Amino acid sequence: MASPEEKVIEIMKKEGIDLAATLPCDRIKNLLPLVSENFPEIKLTREENGVGICAGAYLAGGKPMMLIQSTGLGNMINALESLNVICKIPLPVLTSWRGVYGEGIEAQVPLGVHLPGILKGAGLEYTIIEEAEQLPLLENVIRDAFENLRPHIALVSPKVWETSDCCAWETAGMPKKPEVMERTCKLNLIGETLKPLMLRNEAICAVASQLEEEITVTNLGVPCKELYAFKDRDLNFYMFGSMGLVSSIGLGLALRSERTVIAFDGDGSLLMNPNALLEIAKEAPKNLIIIGLDNGAYGSTGSQETCALRYIDIEILANACGIRNTAKVNSKEKLIETFRKFRAMKELSFIHVILKPGNTKAPNIPLSPEEVTTRFKKALEAEKL
Repeated sequence: MASPEEKVIEIMKKEGIDLAATLPCDRIKNLLPLVSENFPEIKLTREENGVGICAGAYLAGGKPMMLIQSTGLGNMINALESLNVICKIPLPVLTSWRGVYGEGIEAQVPLGVHLPGILKGAGLEYTIIEEAEQLPLLENVIRDAFENLRPHIALVSPKVWETSDCCAWETAGMPKKPEVMERTCKLNLIGETLKPLMLRNEAICAVASQLEEEITVTNLGVPCKELYAFKDRDLNFYMFGSMGLVSSIGLGLALRSERTVIAFDGDGSLLMNPNALLEIAKEAPKNLIIIGLDNGAYGSTGSQETCALRYIDIEILANACGIRNTAKVNSKEKLIETFRKFRAMKELSFIHVILKPGNTKAPNIPLSPEEVTTRFKKALEAEKL
């Protein structure tokens, strides 16, 4: 007889899941090694990144799913609402539901007890699975997510795994006496001071002038408006919320598409979610170029200063996270030259663009989030015909 963990794998395969984004929980420690064996997997550093990665994978034709601890839902709700819900992007999520059944960690209780009410209040679909015999409900969770284009969360009680004889964790776990692992860090830094010469709009237009069949995903707010005003294309994915997930969405797209993916990110967004760069560097898709638009300000909210203005260099941050191909530029000519060079290299790359703060007047995008999503997905589907 199949164990509960094996039943989950069977259901995921039956429903066509082709990418798993995971974060560990002790209660599903025997499930996760089986996921690793049976599916392409992104091991996350933070739950919101999984929302972005899975969104990108879906837009490029994939059928992703997340497997996390339920505490991660507290980190994900805004991303689910402002990306998946408004853009009608499906996402099934299997969560190990902590804080309710047999919980020994007091800190897990407050969120765990209130999760059903929180999810209901947020308008997010959820299904409670309390016994191993109820695991077939997971099929409905996955189907509902993709048929109704929405997130659907399975709250899976630890009781489901209680009598399992699966020992995949012990088989795949760390050796009892692990060897000391050496660490290496390679930085390629050039000591120079670059004076900002361009506004963000000029940098976006410079890169956009070079676009051919590349995919773009652009940070929310004014950057999206600036790109739309200069060069609207069906292959442009404009963000309307979920700040900090631009490059994560770019990663999901790059993993599922043959096209080059350009992520127009910003210093405020990158510093809000530097974890995204860790996952990107680990996966190292050869068709992803991140344009780090650094004007030292939160440009869409009044140009309040970010830490990038005085305290941190985001090219060094990208290097430290493991991205090897990086460059720092401050002029239109150098930006175009570097973009062409990295595009021709076909390697994961990061361009740090030093900019003056300030916005240009650009009209609102006259498309709803759902309309942007639909035409973008259709454009990517057309490439596969």
